[in-house]
Amino acid sequence: MSTKSDGSAKDVTKQERRDRLRDLPPSAKLVAKVLQVEGTMSLEEVAEESLLPDRTARYALNRLTDADVVLVRHDPYDARRRLYALAE
Repeated sequence: MSTKSDGSAKDVTKQERRDRLRDLPPSAKLVAKVLQVEGTMSLEEVAEESLLPDRTARYALNRLTDADVVLVRHDPYDARRRLYALAE
């Protein structure tokens, strides 16, 4: 994902997201689809919804985050918990 001059994330087009997903593993593609359908979720929710083991879901989310396809933020109600959403 490119960044604006102030360092904040810039919007990702649908085509850019598809290009970034192309070389990622199938688990990352599945997690991206789950987030597209369900919206913002925690790691536990992603693992449950995708039927992937926690470790595989975490790996997929890390790959998606590194590719700037997924944004991560802390849960406002529990700072220890992270929430994941597709970059839009």
